[in-house]
Order: sequence, then structure tokens, then C-alpha cells
Amino acid sequence: MAQPKKTMNAKKKADRLTYILFLTPAVLAFTLVIAIPFFQGIYYSFTDWDGISKAAPKFVGLINYIDAFKDSRFLYSAQVTLIFGIINFVLVNIVAFGLALLVSSKLKGRDIYRAGFFLPNLIGGIVLGYIWQFIYNSVFPTFPSAWFKTNLFLVNPKLSVWALAITSTWQYAGYIMLIYYTALQNVPNDLLESASLDGATWWQRLTKIIMPMIAPTFTITLFLTLSNSFKQFDVVLSLTNGGPSMMYGGKAINATELLAVNIYNTASVQNNMAIAQAKAVLFFIALAVISFIQTSMTRRKEIES
Repeated sequence: MAQPKKTMNAKKKADRLTYILFLTPAVLAFTLVIAIPFFQGIYYSFTDWDGISKAAPKFVGLINYIDAFKDSRFLYSAQVTLIFGIINFVLVNIVAFGLALLVSSKLKGRDIYRAGFFLPNLIGGIVLGYIWQFIYNSVFPTFPSAWFKTNLFLVNPKLSVWALAITSTWQYAGYIMLIYYTALQNVPNDLLESASLDGATWWQRLTKIIMPMIAPTFTITLFLTLSNSFKQFDVVLSLTNGGPSMMYGGKAINATELLAVNIYNTASVQNNMAIAQAKAVLFFIALAVISFIQTSMTRRKEIES
């Protein structure tokens, strides 16, 4: 009996060593690329770090955070990021869920449509921004409607945020669609057919059977779209570069300078590294709180379903 126990223990040790060997590269990469810079950033946000000087940065307390809250551009960026995040959050999920229902139906060529809807997600954000910049500036004005000629999306502060949301939805909806589509494949057809025979309408089957059964999927997709909406950077940089200009609090600011772009400009353009780090920490805290509230609410809905 002793021999089998020794063999089992040796096998467990070998398996444990295998797990460690496979996990080590991922843990090392996460530590070097994410964990260490994250904590360094928190430390630098309390100092006068300029990113250039070799001298040790001096501790200045909460001055950088106070300066961040005094910056009207940062306050506006927080406001417009929230507005954009809500618009994009709603648009992406509605479009993605609608497309998932479409490609899950008996539509002819649904596999081709599914691939086509996902294709924009493969285009890089910088390239995507330039493509849609051409569409907004050169294609839309050629439409017969006078509305498109007089309301150029990228030069109107009231429409530029919607232009960003439309572009982001076009790119990201296909990815979220695949997640919804995968979940819809797990809904039993027999159950839907039985409900149909019992007189349930399409809307009743959707709201009473399909949506409750894929509730865990909504938790995932809503979290992904929420975090992606608030972290938009590359599309904004190439599509509007933060513009157009507008007045806010008596100062000229950029209408689509979302928080990620504002932090980048603070660090790279204004060369205020420490204040940029403070803004980044505030951004992280806000995003973490919002994401926690969203996931808690959707999980509660899962239990109720």
C-alpha cells in the first residue's frame, strides 16, 4: 500500500510543478507590466515627479489631486466621459443583442452576416478613426438631406460625442454580438417551441424565457462594454483628437476630450506627469466603483431571474 501512496504523491508534486511552470510567465508578465507600474503610479501621484529628472521625487501630499480637481478641462472630461459612456453602453448592447438575435434566426446566409458584423472589431482603433473621419467629413455631406450638410458631426460640439458613440458601436458591437450569440445557442429550442404552442408571443418568449436564461451573459457583456466605453482612447485620438473646441466655465476646452485623452495630454503635451498620475488614480477609482455597482446589480438580477 505504501508504493501507490508514494506514486500518488510524486504525481501531485509533478502536477504542481507543471502548474507553476505554466503560470510563472503569465504572473511575471502581469507583475512587471501591470502590478509594479500601477503601484509606482500611485506613489508618483503624491510626489513632484516630472518623468525626466534623475533626482528622487519629493513627497507633496494631496497637492496633485487638488490641482486635478481645480482643472476645468479635467472636470469637463469626467462629465463628457460619463455622457459618452452611457450612450455607448446602451447603443453597443442594444445593437449587439439585436444582431445576435438576427444571426440566431433562420435567416439565410446568417454565417456570412455573423462574420461581417464581427469584422469591424478586427480594425485597429487608429485606422478606424481615420476611416470614419472620412465618412463624416466627405461622405455624409454628399447625402441629399440638408441636415447632413448643415450638421457636420465632427465640428459640432453637440454631435461630436454622438459621432464617437456611433463609431465605437460600429467597431465593438460585433464582438459583443458573438458573446450574446454563444449564450443564445444554449437556450433549448424545445422550450421555445413549447411556449409558442402555448400561445406565447415572440416578445413574451424573449423577455420571459430567453433573457432570464442568459442573465449571466448580460453581466459579462455589460461589464465589458462599460469598461470599454470609459477607456476609449485610440478612436478619439484619430477621429476628433479631442475636438472640436467649445466654451466651458469661461474657458476654451475640447468637446470630446475623454478622460483617457485628458490624462494623456496632461502627461505628454503639458508635461505634468505627477498631476497626470493623480488623474489616472482618480479615473481608476471611479471606474472600479462604477464597475462594482454594475456587476452587483446584474448579479442580483441573475438571482431574481
